[in-house]
Amino acid sequence: MSPEYFDAHITPLGWQQVDNLRKHVHECGLAKRIDLVITSPLLRTLQTAVGVFGGDGYTERMDVVPLMVANAGNSGRAAISSLNCPPIVAVELCREHLGVHPCDKRRNISDYQFLFPAVDFSLIESDEDTWWKADVRETKEEVAARGQKFLNWLWTRKEKEIAIVTHSGFLFHTLSALGNDCHPLVKKEICKHFANCELRSMVIVDRSMIGFDPSMTNYPGKTPSGLDLPSDVVDEKAD
Repeated sequence: MSPEYFDAHITPLGWQQVDNLRKHVHECGLAKRIDLVITSPLLRTLQTAVGVFGGDGYTERMDVVPLMVANAGNSGRAAISSLNCPPIVAVELCREHLGVHPCDKRRNISDYQFLFPAVDFSLIESDEDTWWKADVRETKEEVAARGQKFLNWLWTRKEKEIAIVTHSGFLFHTLSALGNDCHPLVKKEICKHFANCELRSMVIVDRSMIGFDPSMTNYPGKTPSGLDLPSDVVDEKAD
């Protein structure tokens, strides 16, 4: 509840966790497969997104802006390059549980644009934070509904491999609304709280879309010419 935690930044330990995750996504080959990175527009998620999925060290040049300027959010970190990395887009819908807690109130988008020049903030409509209320806390049901709205928006994206950098509270309430037709152990696994800087890969399937895309493994076979006669008729003809 402390005002000093307004839009909290990553701690030195947090940056260590970011570095560890960055190493993992590069070593396992995931970094090359990601088409798009979606991030919540709060300082800690923006720092995580560019730290894990951004380019290597930034070399100042006229034709390329950095993903993050040096020392953004008093991080003491060098600037991060926007070269050789997927696009990073900020989306308001995947913010943390809204209201009351100062750590979950965001800065003006214009402030973030100065700190993260190559991050795309074009989908955010208001410069000021009009969603966070000092005296009204979002209900769990409202967080889950916002999460569903976010998932519905995800379906409109053409990219297939999307990294989402968001918050444990938002994820818990969003994912708790899924998997009700699964085995209880699967449901429990889906809803488990995320640790700091934890990465989980999930495949989300819309069952109403099943069958729309032709299978890559189906084989049509070949239909014999003429009528396909019953086997007993074929046997009589042979006799």
